[in-house]
Amino acid sequence: MSPKPKNAPVERAKLVRDGFTMPQSDYALIAELKHRLHDVKREAKKSELLRAGLRALALLDAPALAAALDGLEPVKTGRPRKTE
Repeated sequence: MSPKPKNAPVERAKLVRDGFTMPQSDYALIAELKHRLHDVKREAKKSELLRAGLRALALLDAPALAAALDGLEPVKTGRPRKTE
């Protein structure tokens, strides 16, 4: 087996596209977090903030994770109705 060439493409993780509904207050929180990052001259995409949040939640033990979930506002599943 020969060694990989220096310019070999880097293997990337498979991406999954998903859509979901969240309360407007949570969406506003994303904007607030983005704004806070301006002070440290760091921009972030919404997906980066959500991924960072998942990693922070993964560090919690089960009771702390359950408490964090219990503090969320319930949201109906599915797409919102279109208003005419």
